Amino acid sequence: MTIERFSYQAALAAAQRVNWKIEDIVGGDRCLNFTRPFLPEALAQTGRLIFLTGEERRVLNQIRGHAYLHIFGLVEECILPFLLDHARARLDGDDHEIRALLQFAGEEAKHIQLFKRFRAEFEAGFGHGCAVIGPADEIAKAVLAHHPLGVALTILHIEWVTQRHYLDSVKDDPSLDPQFASLLKHHWMEECQHAKLDTLMVTGLAQSLDAEEIVQGVEDYLAIGGLIDRGLEQQVALDRQSFEQATGRRLTSSETEIFGQLQHQANRWTFLGSGMSHPRFLATLEALGPQHRQRVEAIGPAFC
Repeated sequence: MTIERFSYQAALAAAQRVNWKIEDIVGGDRCLNFTRPFLPEALAQTGRLIFLTGEERRVLNQIRGHAYLHIFGLVEECILPFLLDHARARLDGDDHEIRALLQFAGEEAKHIQLFKRFRAEFEAGFGHGCAVIGPADEIAKAVLAHHPLGVALTILHIEWVTQRHYLDSVKDDPSLDPQFASLLKHHWMEECQHAKLDTLMVTGLAQSLDAEEIVQGVEDYLAIGGLIDRGLEQQVALDRQSFEQATGRRLTSSETEIFGQLQHQANRWTFLGSGMSHPRFLATLEALGPQHRQRVEAIGPAFC
């Protein structure tokens, strides 16, 4: 599907068909199964930590799943105010556009609430609290301080990341906890439309900018990526601490170093490389100018 085939009207209609409730996914007899991994190995990449036992890798996988949803929640805490500001400026415009954007914002608010509900369920079943980066409002403030095009490109990047993760890794993995996989599936279902709306949003923003401002937007997208990367490194250290608390095992200094290197790179692929190399995201960059796609493609391999 090309950029030109996306439309606000079609995305709105699709979103209304997909719409689900949080109560459909979390609560009641729907419980996490802590005997199974939460994330596919392509994302968790715990298998390379050969000094861990199989059970320890499963525990780490679940900790990574907890952090995975938290990081998506942080991103959506940034998306929500950005969307509302973007929609407010278009209240007198196309009816389908404003309705689609407000639907988009409502779904992001729902996802934030869903991830909070998951965290409460996780902590009740896992037996230990797991530290996470934040606070969300400070991260949102840092992200939203950048050029609007840079923020919109970051949002688009994340939406395509969601698509890639589910379709390439989660969808056909029978080893995963069904409850966690269901949550990822329902998140993906709505993000399908968000990726289209984000593409339209980026394209619309770019049309009002000159070449210099587009360069600034792309540079700010990369700057936000650097901010995310620093947060991922901090999260890896927190995940290690959570792992040691949950298992009672203290890693040696050499194991700690290997853990940090491998898990940071795994997180880099999960949240950065898988978006920077996504064909749809690269196509949008190319539409802004071939040089912008080339810049991101030159940087991307460091995160893959």
